[in-house]
Amino acid sequence: MMGGGCMMGCTSTTVIDPPRGAAFADPPTLPNLSMTSGVVEVNLEAKIAPVNVNGTTANLQTYNGFFPGPTIKVKKGDILKVHFKNSLPYTGVNDMGMPRDMTNLHTHGLHVSPAGNADNVLVHFPSGETFDYEYDLSLHRGGNLNFYHPHVHGNVAEQVWAGQAGALEVADEGTALSGYETHILVLKDITLSGGAPEAHTSADFMNGKEGDTMLVNGQVNPVLAMRPGQVQRWKIVNASNARFYKLSLGSHSLRVVGTDGGLLDKPYTQSTVLLSPGERVDVLVKASSTKGYYKLQALPYNRGAGDSANQQITLMTVNVTGSSLSQNLPAMVDPSATRLNVPANAVTRQITLSMGMGMMGGGSASINGIAFSDTEAYTIVSGRETYEVWEIYNHSMMDHPFHQHVNPAQVISISGGDSAYKSLYTTTPAWKDTVIVPAMGSVKLLVPVKDYGGTTVFHCHILEHEDMGMMGLWDIL
Repeated sequence: MMGGGCMMGCTSTTVIDPPRGAAFADPPTLPNLSMTSGVVEVNLEAKIAPVNVNGTTANLQTYNGFFPGPTIKVKKGDILKVHFKNSLPYTGVNDMGMPRDMTNLHTHGLHVSPAGNADNVLVHFPSGETFDYEYDLSLHRGGNLNFYHPHVHGNVAEQVWAGQAGALEVADEGTALSGYETHILVLKDITLSGGAPEAHTSADFMNGKEGDTMLVNGQVNPVLAMRPGQVQRWKIVNASNARFYKLSLGSHSLRVVGTDGGLLDKPYTQSTVLLSPGERVDVLVKASSTKGYYKLQALPYNRGAGDSANQQITLMTVNVTGSSLSQNLPAMVDPSATRLNVPANAVTRQITLSMGMGMMGGGSASINGIAFSDTEAYTIVSGRETYEVWEIYNHSMMDHPFHQHVNPAQVISISGGDSAYKSLYTTTPAWKDTVIVPAMGSVKLLVPVKDYGGTTVFHCHILEHEDMGMMGLWDIL
């Protein structure tokens, strides 16, 4: 039994409905130090800092002392310069054999070079080191929410769990959505123990670690005000290690206008939207004409492990109040968004995700039978300016969110899993860099290998599984 997460079907629902909290607040924006047009320059420091988590002060691993990290805001065509400093203390070696202070930076979702001092996750630094990252966003599509987090193999799960994650917003290129009040929602869970993030166990690595406190922008059940008839835009990122969120807003629809890799052609109305770790979604919400409180909830979803399979959680409360504001939803968002056809000469690859349980409670995770390490990795070698079809098979009893760096993809088909999720992503012109591969199911992706050469990775975005070895190398020639 992997984690007691309703493997045989849930019989009861645990309702987690915390009292309404403080007023909703967006994460702070990281100041741009550059005076040059087209250049965004920021200072980013990984450090331990005291953070108020639902009334308890805890020492978390933060960026610049904020939990979640401050939002980096850029637009297509910018040069993003990040002056990075590692101020994490050296506290020994973890169970994966990595010094706990070793860290780096991954710009999850950016279509930028994986080489040199850009989105190169193969470089990392110990405590006290500094590094100047530089990302050229001239080929990145505008209009999407991404996020940044560490990516040192063996340290990712512990560092993100402890607080190291922040939003990275790329501005729209068009104006279809410019008239709407817009908010960023960073979804993150945590469990505290002794004034610090609770330590991982071997079971946490097998199942993926879920917390007992669910937060939106570091707040428990914040209250977001909307006027009757108002349309708001919410850009949502799942920055949790392993928790899935099946989002539902009481008496309202969620109209999806964007996904991981950018905007859709038009709004798509959904009653629920499922987000696995690493996924983002861009939604419009039109407030009811009836004033009152409405709960944004995470409904029970059985990913094959963890407590979230039978939990119904209030994440945020919408307070519809004040004078009416009659706003219309857009008929079109990005008319240029289209689904691609599979080119006749596309190379097809098979990728199999597997997990195993050891006799002593430990486990293993692999891609095509190889657990990633410094000396061995399953490797895909691709030619640049080509298209490939990746058939990803999940030979385990739990869902795995599959994330490939640098190049977003379109979903051709999904076998198994949530029907609304499957329908949304296999029929719309959605660009995705993180896709749920259902337990004992499969996904087929059309992957354009465009613009950039270099070595990067693909992996399960249940971060514990990545650290255990469910990661491969991608050499783009």
